[in-house]
Amino acid sequence: MRSLYSGVSGLQNHQVRMDVLGNNIANVNTTGFKKGRVNFQDMLSQTMSGAARPTDEVGGVNPKQVGLGMMIAAIDTIHTQGSLQTTGVMTDLAIQGNGFFMLADGDREFYTRAGAFGLDENGLLVNPANGMRVQGWTAQVVGGEALVSVASQPGDLVIPVGGKDPAAATTAVELACNLDKRTPEIPPGAGEQTVLAGTWSTSFDIYDSFGNAHMLQVNFTKVAGIANRWQAEVLIDPEAEVPTNALVEIGEANNADNIFFLDFDNFGALQSVLDAQGDTIAEGALQAQVSFDVPEADIPAGVAAFRQTFDLNLGEVGSYRNAVTQFAETSSTKVVTQNGYGMGYLETFKIDQSGVITGVYSNGTNRTLGQVALASFTNPGGLEKAGESTYVVSNNSGEANIGPSGVAGKGKVIAGALEMSNVDLAEQFTDMIVTQRGFQANSRTITTSDQMLQELLTLKR
Repeated sequence: MRSLYSGVSGLQNHQVRMDVLGNNIANVNTTGFKKGRVNFQDMLSQTMSGAARPTDEVGGVNPKQVGLGMMIAAIDTIHTQGSLQTTGVMTDLAIQGNGFFMLADGDREFYTRAGAFGLDENGLLVNPANGMRVQGWTAQVVGGEALVSVASQPGDLVIPVGGKDPAAATTAVELACNLDKRTPEIPPGAGEQTVLAGTWSTSFDIYDSFGNAHMLQVNFTKVAGIANRWQAEVLIDPEAEVPTNALVEIGEANNADNIFFLDFDNFGALQSVLDAQGDTIAEGALQAQVSFDVPEADIPAGVAAFRQTFDLNLGEVGSYRNAVTQFAETSSTKVVTQNGYGMGYLETFKIDQSGVITGVYSNGTNRTLGQVALASFTNPGGLEKAGESTYVVSNNSGEANIGPSGVAGKGKVIAGALEMSNVDLAEQFTDMIVTQRGFQANSRTITTSDQMLQELLTLKR
């Protein structure tokens, strides 16, 4: 009896469906898990008689077919987005949107949505559960700037916690302050107290190539007899026991002291700068080149001292933004920046939505360390599960399209969060009831067929 074998196929395949449902429920709290789904289809049908065409006398006849049971059409992996759970752990990563993290185990590549990562003793970003290494691009220093080349082949990501950031000498200082137009002019030969009363002074730290901090002090004094002109005096470590011999150059290197002058127009904007030798800059960016002796440096043969030079940027001609100005307001230092710093150690790091890893150093600098790579597939449902919440490429998934976050349909990276399983318990319990009833109904088919055979055997007593 065909119904016996149809019932057997129903029992077997509903059992497989129950296995998939059981696996879904078992992984309801598995990070990055994607649920499975079983689809059924009917099996071959035995044709009792074929179809007949209509004739002039009678109409057409449909075919007579008896089904031979059912079979599994597909067991799909449903790659819908799971909910995100905040953890606050900086190495925990989640993907909002499409894409997979890349993991490497030797030469083998794996892909996962589970981003519970951590660091090993060598600073490698890994999955601590199995030691697989997270793949990405390490930043390369080009021209003093850390750059990430996402066009290159991704590799292991190293976060050198405790690593050094070497000191950098100051090469540029941005000076933006207002000099009070109401400041009294100081006539030549005035006493020290009078000079102090008419001088505006600003000071801040700069750094030499060793990372030593030096005090840069600039004293502004209004010049008598010349409208809108101020004298600027530059001092480096003015209270040091050994003079640092600060020197200012405007244009040609022929100035012999640390004095220069600033001229303003009648609208309060900087117009030009000049030195005592008459060298003048009156267009574009106005700057003075300052040099000083670096204490305790190895002095090359034939020179008096090891000198360090930096640009003192005063602003654009006619500009009020980040420039020295002259208005009838209290003298103040609004913006002062410099690009030098001492040596620092990597204290922590952060990962942004593009997957860029930025190191935070104890000297206040931020450095790009690398970027996490993401992979996307034409058919993610074609990936094969390889265990431990990982996938591998199959013949029907397509090759991995590797790139940074937000490119070619890839989602964004959320640091400090994990993607939860996309299993819906209400849906699974409902499917479990349907599956149980289907299994039960097929068992009834078998028992009823058995009773019919029993009736056949009892025809002859």
